[in-house]
Formats: sequence, C-alpha cells, structure tokens
Amino acid sequence: MSEKGRFGKASVRDADVAGRTVLVRADLNVPLADGAVGDDTRIRAALPTIELLRERGARIVLCSHLGRPKGRDPELSMAPVAARLGELLGTDVALAPGVVGAGVEAAARALEPGDVLLLENTRWEPGEKANDDALADGLAALADLYVNDAFGAAHRAHASTEGVAHRLPAYAGLLLEQEVRELTSVLDDPDRPLVVVLGGAKVTDKIGVIERFLEIADRILIGGAMCFSFFRAQGHATGDSLVEEDGIEPARRALELAAGSDCDLELPTDLVLGASFSADAGPVAADGVEVPDGMMGLDIGAATASAYADAIAAARTVFWNGPMGAFELPPFAAGTRAVAEAVAATDATTIVGGGDSGAALVEFGLAGEVSWLSTGGGASLELIEGKALPGVEALRDAGVEEES
Repeated sequence: MSEKGRFGKASVRDADVAGRTVLVRADLNVPLADGAVGDDTRIRAALPTIELLRERGARIVLCSHLGRPKGRDPELSMAPVAARLGELLGTDVALAPGVVGAGVEAAARALEPGDVLLLENTRWEPGEKANDDALADGLAALADLYVNDAFGAAHRAHASTEGVAHRLPAYAGLLLEQEVRELTSVLDDPDRPLVVVLGGAKVTDKIGVIERFLEIADRILIGGAMCFSFFRAQGHATGDSLVEEDGIEPARRALELAAGSDCDLELPTDLVLGASFSADAGPVAADGVEVPDGMMGLDIGAATASAYADAIAAARTVFWNGPMGAFELPPFAAGTRAVAEAVAATDATTIVGGGDSGAALVEFGLAGEVSWLSTGGGASLELIEGKALPGVEALRDAGVEEES
C-alpha cells in the first residue's frame, strides 16, 4: 500500500479483530442487469479489507446501499451482490432478512470466524439518509467494531457511514485509507508540472476544486459543458449549449483569480457542435468557440484535444475529473477519448477522480492504465476541495487506544 499522502485515522490493519464481529460499511452500489451484477468493480475494490478480516478470524457483517430505492424495493435487493461476492470470495455469503432488528441480530450472532453476512440495502431504511439515531443504534448492536471502507459514500453523514461510527470503535478500511492517501498526495507534494483536467456539466460543483488548484497546480484544463459558463462570462455566444446560469459568476471569479495566480487556467479554443443532444446529430467542427443559435457545443474540438493531450504528456502529475464532452454519444466522444488516452499513455502519476471520467476509462478499456482510479466521484472532489468528509472524520484518530 502506498504511504504517500496524509491519513490520520486508525486503520483496520491495527485493529484486534480475532473472534470479534466487525460491521463493515462497503460501497457495493453496483449496476444490476437482468437480476445480476452488471459490473463488479466496486465489489472487487472491497475484497482486500474483507479478506484481511477473514484471515484474522473476524466475523464479518457487511452493509451498503444500492441505488435509490423508495422503501423496501425488491428490485434493489442486495441478493445479486451477495451471490457475486460469494463467487469472488469462494465462500457462501449469507443475506440478512433486513438491515436491523431481531432477525438480523440472530443472523449476526450465528456467524463463525471467517463467515460473511450481508445486510439488505441500507436505503430500505428511511433513517439511513437521515442519520437516524435508532438506526445507528440498531447497526451498532450487530457488532463489536466498525470499519468504514466506503470512500464513495464517505462524504455523506448517513447512519451507516457516520452515525454508527460514534457508537463502536471505528477504523478505516484499506480502500478508504488508500483513497485518502492517493488523493491528498496530489495536494501535498506533487511532482511538477501538476496538470489538472476538469470537465462535466456544472461549474458550481467544481468551483471549490478550481479555486484550490489555482493555488497549487501549474495548469488547469477546462472541458465539458462547464466551459460554456466560462465562455458566457467572457461574452461569447453559446447558442443552445447547456449553460449553468448559476455558474457564470463563479466562472468569472475563477478567471479573475487565475489572472493573478501562477496557474494557467485554459479553456477550449475550438469545439464540436451538434443540432441536438443525440447520437444522430451530425458533428460540426467549429473553428473557435462561438456557438450559433440552433446549435450546441457537445465536445472540445480537435485542436483543443491535441493541446490538452500535449499538456498531459508534459506533466509529471495529472488529476482528471469529468469528461470533455458528451462521450456517451459516439460522434462526440473524441475529446474525452483523447484525454483518456493521453492520461493512460503518460509516465506521470495519474489520479482520476471517479465518476464519469472513471466510466470513460472503463468504456475505452483504459481503467488499468492509470496510477489511481478513485471509487468516489463526489467524495474525491470534496476531499480535494478541503472539505471534511463525515465518514472519515467520525473514525478514531490514529494512535488512540480502543476502549475496552
């Protein structure tokens, strides 16, 4: 495991778990297809912590949310996850009859060292997102210790990510620990030049990250629909492009901050346009960034893609979060593909902040070609921005002895 970055919380590696029941909050929010797991990437990411606990003789109770159910939705049961996890572990993974309650407690008590029990979808419980005390108490009643390995949900103060951590000795899982170390290494002492590539739709989602990187990065390359808020702030025509109106003033502020900083904030110099957000819309190359009425910008242009690829190739550290355009539409995927291929090809340290940029790497078959692909899009951005993550803050500090 990398020792880069900073992490001041107690690690599961240092916990005394033999013969004890450990509640593990994992991020098993995977896509389902025809009643089975469609992509097991997140399940595989949770395996190192689970296997460590099994090797050390712990009884393991796993919990996670899955999708956005409205109540006890059988279509979003954890049953397919339990089946796939069992296949990967080579052992039966029992599915609990619910999230909390007498039946679940009985199932947890019946575990033997090395056994794994998976609770039902935590979001079947209305108290999960509300961080309800009764639900946190019920989860705490299942175990002797708590481990949070769900970095992708660590920015949420939910009962299973924050509330229960105040009721049991609470440790960081291996994945969560490495996520924080890898991401904070970009901030602490990156090899330079540090090039940051930011895309996606909303400036307001990333303005804190932009402002943070203006202080420490050498270059920030902007793509995606968020560039149109910047263009509007500069007075350019944006046609029918997706423009976040609330993002125009933050974009203007970022441009002003960049003018007084040592970091170059760079915008596209050409675009690919379409008459509609559709794979059937014929791509039109625009030599410049003015978008006429009746057209919308759907990708960065070829000159911009080449310039961004060159900037990435010259970097020693790269952080990427957000696609350069509507990569889900094949005619408008070239910009995102160019960035993905440049990130994959460079010898620099490459950190990809999950979310759609991670999905793009997977789609292009390049997910294994980067130094670190985060499992948490929103959590990674909040950590980079400098916000406290409730699911991390609630854990025990490193060096603090567990109360007996």
